[in-house]
Amino acid sequence: MARSVYITRVIPDSGPALLGEGGLSVKVNPHDRGLSRSELLAAVAGRDALLTMLNDAIDEQVLDAAGPSCRIVANYAVGFNNIDLAAATRRGILVTNTPGVLTEATADLTWALILAVARRIPEADAFLRTGRWDGWGPMQFLGHDVHGATLAIVGAGRIGNAVGLRSTGFRMRLLYVDRQNNSELDRIGGKRVDLDTALREADFLSLHVPLTPETQRLIGRPQIERMKPSACIINTARGPIIDEQALVEALRSRRIAGAGLDVYESEPRLTPGLIELNNVVCIPHLGSGTEATRSRMAEMAAVNILAALQDREPPNLLNREAWNAKK
Repeated sequence: MARSVYITRVIPDSGPALLGEGGLSVKVNPHDRGLSRSELLAAVAGRDALLTMLNDAIDEQVLDAAGPSCRIVANYAVGFNNIDLAAATRRGILVTNTPGVLTEATADLTWALILAVARRIPEADAFLRTGRWDGWGPMQFLGHDVHGATLAIVGAGRIGNAVGLRSTGFRMRLLYVDRQNNSELDRIGGKRVDLDTALREADFLSLHVPLTPETQRLIGRPQIERMKPSACIINTARGPIIDEQALVEALRSRRIAGAGLDVYESEPRLTPGLIELNNVVCIPHLGSGTEATRSRMAEMAAVNILAALQDREPPNLLNREAWNAKK
């Protein structure tokens, strides 16, 4: 009997095709939505591999439901805070992600948000569509300059680095917060600073740290209070890095000028009042959302699964302890 893979959401065909070519039986969630908890528990039962999404909570209960046949959980994302890594390791289940492939797409989207917030693009577009525009006016939708402004990146990993490198085209002053120096950003004039300095000096504060206990609500009311009234916050990392209620209050009172958000603290639920504000641009978690990137992510997840089920080390293994224990 062919080994079985369950995919918790429809993904580009390139991934399932690779799995099928590898002789695996592939079952995909038929609904155009995430699975309910009970649906997920039933769907994973007896599977040899799970290909999961970033909003699937893969905890002890799910791993127990999958049972002893489960060899790997391949997350269709770079982040893996949705998976109980320790619980998987105790069971000898390998966990993988899809790093690197979505770096450039997410960096592009970060810049789309910076420009959209700075120049009030969605607000101006919505106004134009009402039919009320009666021609050019000197005070219409005045925004903020991006060129020559100070960009502060919090987290200078792959994506933060790519965002920073793009700033040269806007001749920006570049600051970054990280545990170590980033040679590429240093080479273009970037300066490593502490978070407090970044908060005080940023015109645009762009978040690119992973979600960990240390980074949860890294940006809350005290941090926002240190920022310029003209500053904007951009988040394409993980929603819980920001205290969303504090952000709503700051945007409503114009304590800061704006925000561009691709991720949310309790997504898909949004903090009440957020989308009513005209100084925030909200989009539905589109960081990696290009056809080429999502297809490559599907292929990477499939390659990880095939390796695990063929007793080879997956290329994007997160819990090496589980692999070493199998040797």
